[in-house]
Amino acid sequence: MCHAHSFLSGKQMAKQKTVYFCQSCGMESSKWMGQCPSCGEWNTFAEEAVTVKKGSASVSRREIHAKATRLNDIKAAGEERFSTGIAELDRVLGGGIVPGSMILVGGDPGIGKSTLLLQVCKTLSERHKSILYVSGEESLQQIKLRAERIGEFSDTLSLLCETNLEIVDEIVRRDLPQILVIDSIQTMYSEHVTSAPGSVSQVRESTGSLLQMAKVLGIAVFIIGHVTKEGVVAGPRVLEHMVDTVLYFEGDRHAAYRILRGVKNRFGSTNEIGVFEMRSGGLIEVENPSEFMLGGKPKGASGSVVACSMEGSRPILLEVQALVCRSNFGMPRRTAAGTDFNRVNLLMAVLEKRVGLQMGNCDAYVNIAGGIRMNEPAIDLGIVLALVSSYKNRPIDEKTICFGEVGLSGEVRAVNMAEQRVAEAKKLGFTVCVLPEATKSALSAISGIRLIGVKSVKDAIDLVV
Repeated sequence: MCHAHSFLSGKQMAKQKTVYFCQSCGMESSKWMGQCPSCGEWNTFAEEAVTVKKGSASVSRREIHAKATRLNDIKAAGEERFSTGIAELDRVLGGGIVPGSMILVGGDPGIGKSTLLLQVCKTLSERHKSILYVSGEESLQQIKLRAERIGEFSDTLSLLCETNLEIVDEIVRRDLPQILVIDSIQTMYSEHVTSAPGSVSQVRESTGSLLQMAKVLGIAVFIIGHVTKEGVVAGPRVLEHMVDTVLYFEGDRHAAYRILRGVKNRFGSTNEIGVFEMRSGGLIEVENPSEFMLGGKPKGASGSVVACSMEGSRPILLEVQALVCRSNFGMPRRTAAGTDFNRVNLLMAVLEKRVGLQMGNCDAYVNIAGGIRMNEPAIDLGIVLALVSSYKNRPIDEKTICFGEVGLSGEVRAVNMAEQRVAEAKKLGFTVCVLPEATKSALSAISGIRLIGVKSVKDAIDLVV
């Protein structure tokens, strides 16, 4: 009996216990709580069984061989990138794929995440890059049918239908592909974690193993993540902190276009977007999003004006629509699609206080045409002019474009990158540009387009509407 006890005490013993994880941020707790003290979300704690290994106590003092390095002694090497073959994706990634990086692609079901990555595999395989596509959701035949709609693939692309992370790790270390695609991270599971696939523990363990694989072997890893009904990647928030780049695929699945937006990027800007159009043969790049967004703009209709917003280094012209009508109820209804609802209420209050328009008893509906979402303050002037145009039922000239931030005093404030905005408007045939006076004074005269500087909302309304 003593011999058996000493034998067990010398070994690491595993103990099963139950803990609670927050499905939003991944916080661990020994008991269930209604509200997470870390992220503040309600009813997000889920029970999971974990295995805890008990070993010998750590040594308090030990020899440490590592030492700190002076910053000036470190020689920075240039980032080695290779293009994906898709210009819009390269723009969002900051110029291409960095070997050893980990990229998370999230989006609604059916938005085109798998299609986009399969097209990336096609273009990279044509450049003789070795790729391993791991699917935990579709069979090999299903992927083959989807690939046939996209086009011809070279022999450097390999497919694997597997959800066991240990098997995937063994195949990757044996074949050493340059690109690894995981579709999706919620289907992967590790045998060392007892909880079900898709749980917080499994997602965190799988992402950690893939991240280590990417850094050690120098493999670029793409992982697809499901999103919740709130539009964020399902699983712990720590998932986004672990990866190098987070991309979100946005847009209505029933609409033609898709927007790829960079939320986090350790190797580039997070303000860039890529615009794609979904067709039967896959996703097609939209090289001129402004022209695409303004397609179908009504002629001679009130409540419609073209504004300019910047997404990273790219100016995008978009149509701001507004509908203002008398309310039949005691409480007027306000709706905003594609922009911030509270910002619309603020701008309507500015119009009532500073301009004297009685809009307190009116229903107001504001829409960014095409379903795109823009929150840049530079579209404030466009929203204001669209509201006034609908309220007075007076159309705005079709060749007029505007941009500028509106303050609470009714002033029109300067915005950045005005020269690029004006150049884009001129390229699409606009002849009049209404912009802040402070911005106009800093711009040189541009032939072919008339620049009108305004200091207040009232000045803009008197000139345009």
